[in-house]
Amino acid sequence: MDIKLFEGICNTPGVSGYESPAQDVVTEVLNGCCDEVNRDRMGNVIGLKKASNPPAGGKRPFRAVLAAHCDEIGAMIKHIDDKGFMRFIQLGGLNPLCVISQRVTIHGKQKVHGVIVPPRQDDKDGKLTLDDLRIDTGLPADELREMVDIGDVVTFDAVVEQLNGKVYVGRNFDDRLGTYCMLQAMRRLGETAVDAYAVSTVQEEVGCRGIGPAAFAIEPDVGLAIDGSLCWGATGDEARANTALGEGTGIYIVDKITIGSPKLVEFLYDLCKTKGIAFQKNIGGGTDAGNLQRSRGGVLATTVGAPTRYMHSTVQICHDDDLEATTALLAAFLENVHELLS
Repeated sequence: MDIKLFEGICNTPGVSGYESPAQDVVTEVLNGCCDEVNRDRMGNVIGLKKASNPPAGGKRPFRAVLAAHCDEIGAMIKHIDDKGFMRFIQLGGLNPLCVISQRVTIHGKQKVHGVIVPPRQDDKDGKLTLDDLRIDTGLPADELREMVDIGDVVTFDAVVEQLNGKVYVGRNFDDRLGTYCMLQAMRRLGETAVDAYAVSTVQEEVGCRGIGPAAFAIEPDVGLAIDGSLCWGATGDEARANTALGEGTGIYIVDKITIGSPKLVEFLYDLCKTKGIAFQKNIGGGTDAGNLQRSRGGVLATTVGAPTRYMHSTVQICHDDDLEATTALLAAFLENVHELLS
């Protein structure tokens, strides 16, 4: 693991619609390994590594895309009352039970730290919503309003840490794990017969909004979204999760909005077997693969990604072996996918 890059990409804020700080990290890495890097009007960062072994006769190389979303779940201030307590809305899916007692940073005129506090327990009778929660900074309203305003973005104060051995915990492994693996794969990439694109997409957590314009511009032939694979944990979710921590990357067969292109899915299985890459079959939630697959005249697409426990919480858990397997598969995909397309 490149711990410096891993910590850098996971600890940098970038909630949906406000991904610029994290995208700056992505841009710096891609500038070091791509022939072209640009940022579109939506905020997607697109890196291109041109085919080093293009087809003969001047034919256009096929275009292959890796797409990992850079946005993380967070919040936005919507009201400051006369006592200095703040109400907020979600940017991405927040579970009220997961955010109570969490420390946060409000990104106003200057950074202000606070905590999310619950109402009195007997007031709610267990029926908690985000509207019941407040952010408390301990500051009086007049002083707070000099630094914070309606529309300021809120991030969670939880940095990536080594939990035990090869196991790590962080607030935004959905999907900074995918971003990390994509960047590592582009760094390692050998010779390709395809033009290889790495896209760090925006606003996935609020409706997979960024990938559409990026895919439209690129006109890819084939692509992989990179996202977390549903992983069973301590919450009794074995019935809906197919992957286990430390057992390899997940290859999506279907999710809620995408049926993975069957011949691409089979190609990935065979590639893993040939290259000795540990993999697991996954049935997922919903990812950028949906809009990627339906771009223009259609794209061969599915999703891959490291098993991730407790997604959309601040204590997401991953395993380094799964990150390595995911990175290896992404690089092998770009180096060999011309065989599928020829």
